[in-house]
Amino acid sequence: MSIRVLLADDQPLVRSGLRVLIADAGDLHVVGEAATGAEAVRLARELRPDVVLMDIRMPGMDGIEATRLITGGGGPTRVLVLTTFDEDAHVYGALRAGASGFAVKDMALDDILAAVRVVAAGDALLAPGVTRRLIAEFLRHEDRAGHRPPRREAEGLTEREREVLTLVGRGRSNGEIAGDLFISQATAKSHVARLFTKLGARDRVHLVILAYELGLVSPSG
Repeated sequence: MSIRVLLADDQPLVRSGLRVLIADAGDLHVVGEAATGAEAVRLARELRPDVVLMDIRMPGMDGIEATRLITGGGGPTRVLVLTTFDEDAHVYGALRAGASGFAVKDMALDDILAAVRVVAAGDALLAPGVTRRLIAEFLRHEDRAGHRPPRREAEGLTEREREVLTLVGRGRSNGEIAGDLFISQATAKSHVARLFTKLGARDRVHLVILAYELGLVSPSG
């Protein structure tokens, strides 16, 4: 089944390059293009793509607010943020807004396609260790700005689920969680799946954020 992609970038040359790249991939196709955040939100609602490739810096509504509006409706569309290495603070905001990960604009073209496939499959794009460092730095930014959200309560979680969520927050994969807790990988995967349901998490990136908000993991470890 083909993965339906919406391109959101204010630079026509970038959109053109991505369109050509995706056209050469048999399992992906572009269903629309947006030059502003507001247009991305409108087209995402009309076309219901599997993945939005979202630039952060766009005129008017930026990519962070557009991401929040697209993912906040509970629909199936996922957002993969396009960024550059000098936009770390914006990446944290995009993850908070509901993005499932990010791709760097100057990364290998095949890697961008792989990123789209990962996000479309419902997984977080970031490697566990990278996810942990990003979210930890994000929370440090929030602490310095005095904007850290109130700590949530882990109501309804079993002790084992709290253990699993703690390990997810530390960037552990399902296989590593299984080894740490002396359980099978299938059991670890089942625990993670229940965490998605109980906590209303979009993906693994969101679980990492929740692990910090619940106080199970601190930025220092």
